[in-house]
Amino acid sequence: MALAKNSSPNPSDAGRLLLKGFRFLRFDEPLESEFRSEHRTRLRVWNRVAIMVSACTVLGFAILDHFILSAEHSRITNMVRFGMHVPAVILMLIFTSKRFYERWYDSGIAFVAPLFGIGTVIMAAFSPPNEVPLIGGRLLLASFFFYFMIGLRLRSALQANLIVFAALVVAFIAGTMPTATATYLMFTLFTANIIGFAGSYALEHANRTAFLEHRQLTEVATHDGLTTLLNRAAFEDQIRRVWQQAQRDRQTIAVIMIDIDFFKAYNDRYGHIAGDDCLRRVSSALRDAARRRPLDFVARYGGEELAAVLYGADKAYGESISRSLLNAVRELRIPHANSETQPYVTVSVGVVSVDAYRLATHDAAVALADQALYDAKHQGRDRYVAMEFGLSKVDPAAATALPLREAPMREVS
Repeated sequence: MALAKNSSPNPSDAGRLLLKGFRFLRFDEPLESEFRSEHRTRLRVWNRVAIMVSACTVLGFAILDHFILSAEHSRITNMVRFGMHVPAVILMLIFTSKRFYERWYDSGIAFVAPLFGIGTVIMAAFSPPNEVPLIGGRLLLASFFFYFMIGLRLRSALQANLIVFAALVVAFIAGTMPTATATYLMFTLFTANIIGFAGSYALEHANRTAFLEHRQLTEVATHDGLTTLLNRAAFEDQIRRVWQQAQRDRQTIAVIMIDIDFFKAYNDRYGHIAGDDCLRRVSSALRDAARRRPLDFVARYGGEELAAVLYGADKAYGESISRSLLNAVRELRIPHANSETQPYVTVSVGVVSVDAYRLATHDAAVALADQALYDAKHQGRDRYVAMEFGLSKVDPAAATALPLREAPMREVS
């Protein structure tokens, strides 16, 4: 099962691009890679059907050429057809198979498509003068096929067509076609490219806009509106996916529960508008401090309580990130006159690192992290407590040093 990439792009990226536009049909990373992957995956079946249509077209022209074109020209067309066109179609079909599609389709088609068009130019270049227009007209079909039928992005489709146009210009300069006919074909192909470019631009722009709108709707549904972190429902869905991945890979997972110390007192002293701003700033700092690897994510668990999940994190790494979380919030130096720990906003942190493959679900890990958070608050706040199957360790950087002690144990199966 593929993991959702909820934490990869900034949740405001899609909305910002929708507002300012994207004239050059390109997003910043990682949004660009995600669009290409989604676009490629969505079009796989259609691309395969389109290439099958091209195979039928090659067969149809082979039959027509047999009855219409001269015998001398048939030999040349057959050499191109079976030496270039048929292998190109076969390669394109191979690239649309599940085994090769994700990795090879874009680069493979970008190479094969112009090769197919160059074959048609060769056919026209070595045709008798009266048959050049018959063969050259197929270049228009190839041009529109590249722009609209095989899922090429605008840049790749334009590149393929420019290569074919350049091949036609070379044939003209070499004098292999009548001057008037070659001039007419170049003008016609140039015009077809202008039309195809405009239509392909509009189509890709619409596809990218639909992608951004869908992303924005997803963000509204899965992200907390105040902090832009994942919301509680998205947290449950994402941790379930990450947990299943960790079970398959026999990896550890660290679950961190975070609570802003005396947040109610902060709201009572400074007001809810200031409280919202405080929560936003703390959430942003925690997200930057915790999310260092692709599968790590941070969520608003409820109220002023936040949660972070670190994939492949052992006990030492979980504690290291917990210290980073504490320091990130301390460094904000948000004044908090009603705090009983420091004159600025602090957080309490509970962390547990477990072998995901030893537990059936993530619920036990979340419960252990929540218990560790409770211990951190009970022991004075502004510290972390790390728990590992019943043992708790107090933050050595806490204001009041406390020794290792036995924590309340929970039956884990």
